[in-house]
Amino acid sequence: MSLEENKAVGGRWFTEFWGNPWNPAVIDELAHPDIRFEYSLHKPMRGRDEVQAFATNFRTAFPDLNFWGTADLIAEGDYVVGQWEGGGTHTGPIVFDDLPIGSVPAASGKTLRFTGTTVLKVVDGLIVEEVGLDDGVKVLQQLGIIPTE
Repeated sequence: MSLEENKAVGGRWFTEFWGNPWNPAVIDELAHPDIRFEYSLHKPMRGRDEVQAFATNFRTAFPDLNFWGTADLIAEGDYVVGQWEGGGTHTGPIVFDDLPIGSVPAASGKTLRFTGTTVLKVVDGLIVEEVGLDDGVKVLQQLGIIPTE
């Protein structure tokens, strides 16, 4: 696929998977069945089912969750890179039972706002890898799991 086609797949993923409103059907449409999905604060995931469960839990805990791009997408070869900002308010069940340290009680009312960078690998129109680095320290501080000073 061309760089522009890969960027279109990446753009649609960022908008429909990470944006608000969320389109859960995009997982089956754009994610490879064995997708590798990794972010700094969470256990590595493999496959559409694990990604679907993660996204569903995240959005149940943070119903207003939204992420948006902060720069143009960059594409080279099979890779699409996006910078983003996002967040939401924790009004749902216990969140992130896979964090490396602690968690927060249900409906904590904590608001998250953080940034990151995501690298997608797109092969034959499907995302085979999503690897991101987010501001995990800021997230843990905003959740009250680690001190701010």
